[in-house]
Amino acid sequence: MLHRRTVGDVMTEEVITLRPDTPFHEIAVLLDANDIAAAPVIDDEGAPIGVVSSSDVLRHETGMPDPQGLDGNDESAWGKARARTAGALMSSPAFTARADWTIPRTARELRRRHVKQLPVIDDDGLLTGIVSRSDLLDAFIRSDAEIRGEVERDVLGRILGLEEGTVAIEVRDGAVTLRGHVPEPRLVPVVVGLCQGVDGVVEVDAHLAAARAG
Repeated sequence: MLHRRTVGDVMTEEVITLRPDTPFHEIAVLLDANDIAAAPVIDDEGAPIGVVSSSDVLRHETGMPDPQGLDGNDESAWGKARARTAGALMSSPAFTARADWTIPRTARELRRRHVKQLPVIDDDGLLTGIVSRSDLLDAFIRSDAEIRGEVERDVLGRILGLEEGTVAIEVRDGAVTLRGHVPEPRLVPVVVGLCQGVDGVVEVDAHLAAARAG
């Protein structure tokens, strides 16, 4: 099997956190000083119980339930606009991810929850990191050399057991071109499918033929 990178591979482990009683002015300073869009709020055990985002801070600053100043009748939103601590300002419960989640699963969860980052928890529900949209994008922005190495080492070598030099590999801007021979015709779509499964590959152009029996 190919190694598919997970949340644990791309998440940030050193997380700026807040406590329920963290005052508003300290929240704003922490977000700004660390150039982050949100921070999880944790309890005494270290479990995330909510998240405070820059949008929450803007609600407070404008004194309105919507950062853009749109009308709103949601009492909880107005409560955030008047909040003085992280506990009152945070969005709760905190939607979380696990370190063993795949990148696509996490991307779907971010989209489904309409959030830009997810706290990552362990089996005990304690915070171990945070993963953002940009972290997921970084997983797919790989150098051509990295992609070529994985195709050669894992796809052609470890999985298919082809001899080195049997298939020539060229990678340019994530596009993989393969030229050479494989033992059987049925392996051609297998090679293509495996290469398409390598993180960072945008397309595969295969010029492969079955080797003639000697």
